Amino acid sequence: MMGKIIFYEDKNFGGRHHECMSDVADIQTTFNRCQSIRVESGMFVIYDRPNFLGHQHFLRKGEYCDSMSMLGMSDSVKSCRMIPMHRSNYMMRLYENSDMGGQMMDLDNDCPNCMDRFRMSIFNSCNVIDGHWLLYDQANYRGRHYYLRPGEYRRYSDWGAMSSKVGSIRRLMDL
Repeated sequence: MMGKIIFYEDKNFGGRHHECMSDVADIQTTFNRCQSIRVESGMFVIYDRPNFLGHQHFLRKGEYCDSMSMLGMSDSVKSCRMIPMHRSNYMMRLYENSDMGGQMMDLDNDCPNCMDRFRMSIFNSCNVIDGHWLLYDQANYRGRHYYLRPGEYRRYSDWGAMSSKVGSIRRLMDL
């Protein structure tokens, strides 16, 4: 099943709209502002800069009638990425140092508190072996979050973070 997200120019789903069922690197080519969003199916991450950069916000099925206020953004949704459904194993390796160095920890399920589980919360690199994940800078899935799909992240800036502190990690599953 494909995901579907609809961006509206005005609050309460008014004005012109644009439907997406895949990644869009630059929404500005379609319209200038976005004040409400409806996710009809699937999961998405929206970004406040083109090319999947900047602040990220995770959205699941639902209506966001004043999405910019709810998400703490201006009307600056600039790109979006659809999160594909993943129904097999999840595996991530977290590393203490950049370039996959230092102490390594394996993770195959949700982790509400990295400090409690690993006795550390500073991770400078990771390798997402399988599955799609959200990293949060605070425990209990709070604070800024970062979407990670399979691949190597050689330093924390590769996943968009400003620091290497990771408070909690959640698998993105068909919720």
